[in-house]
Amino acid sequence: MKNRDGIFATIAVALTTVVLAGVISTDAYMQTAKAEVQGVRALTEVASGDVLACADTSLVASDALTVTR
Repeated sequence: MKNRDGIFATIAVALTTVVLAGVISTDAYMQTAKAEVQGVRALTEVASGDVLACADTSLVASDALTVTR
């Protein structure tokens, strides 16, 4: 029983490693990681007071008006 559990655990770890390596090598992962970094950086700037929060919302509002027209 111990040997069988060990074999299944080893196979599971190996498959997980291969799948994660495949996900990380895709362009979708890279784009998501870049978007997350930009979002965290923007949040940090707003929280620290370096950037006015109103500036970002005005840009979003103008984009929304453009799309609805």
